[in-house]
Amino acid sequence: MNEPIVVRREIQIAAPPATVFAFLTDPEKIIRWMGAEATTEAHPDGVYLVKGVSEWGRVARGAFREVVPVHRLAYSFGWDGDEEVPPGSSLVEIDLLDREGGTLLRMAHSGLPNAAQRAGHSKGWEHYLGRLAMVASGENPGPDRFHPPEDMPRSQ
Repeated sequence: MNEPIVVRREIQIAAPPATVFAFLTDPEKIIRWMGAEATTEAHPDGVYLVKGVSEWGRVARGAFREVVPVHRLAYSFGWDGDEEVPPGSSLVEIDLLDREGGTLLRMAHSGLPNAAQRAGHSKGWEHYLGRLAMVASGENPGPDRFHPPEDMPRSQ
């Protein structure tokens, strides 16, 4: 039996869960660490939409599946114009645990179609969760300089 294709990440953030949760759900806060524009409706079946920055400019789209304020989020996820990972085709689950005077964020991104997509999304999550940790703890992460793997398609 094949292992499921899942990206898993954990990061300790020097901010309380409520602060981290706000940076994951409030469009004005999201764009401080990821994307150029965001639309969210943080309730089950609510919209999740983040438009990227730079010439790469991808649009991530999905819908919230589970929202437990300050503790847990789950939303479908995919990319406009991407045949391998279309909108809503994968699932991002984030748990926020009150730990060591801050928040332990545990994330799992499942439903990716292959190892190449897992590798590309793993690189993206590493980059963006680092930026989230900075902004949630009061630091300025600076301009977003993410460069996706060469084999990841660009939005049209």
